[in-house]
Amino acid sequence: MFVIRWLLGRIILLVDFLTSPKKPKLTADQQTALDAKTGNLSLYQLTACPFCVKVRRAIKAGGLNIELRNIKEQANLNELVEQGGKRTVPCLRIENQDQSVTWLYESNDIINYLQKL
Repeated sequence: MFVIRWLLGRIILLVDFLTSPKKPKLTADQQTALDAKTGNLSLYQLTACPFCVKVRRAIKAGGLNIELRNIKEQANLNELVEQGGKRTVPCLRIENQDQSVTWLYESNDIINYLQKL
C-alpha cells in the first residue's frame, strides 16, 4: 500500500508541476495590498496530498503569499492537532484581528475563503 501511495503522490506532483498555473501580473501596490490581507494566514499541508495541491494551485493562481507549513515536521503537526483539533489537511490557520484563531478545513472552503480576499 505504501508503494502505491508513494507512486500516486509522485504522479500528482508531476502533473502539478507540468500544469502549474501562472501567477497573475500585479503591480507592486496590488501585491503589497494582497500581502497585507494574507499576512495572517498559514496553510498546514502535505506535499503530495491532492487536496493540498488543489489549494496551493489556487494560492498561486491568485498571486497570494501564504506561509506553507508541512505537517511532516513534528512541530507543525503538533500545533495543528493541539490547536486545530484534527490532523486533517489542508487546513488554513486564520489569525483574526481580535487575536483569536480560526481553523478552516476542506479544500473547497479554503479556496472560497481565499477568493473573497
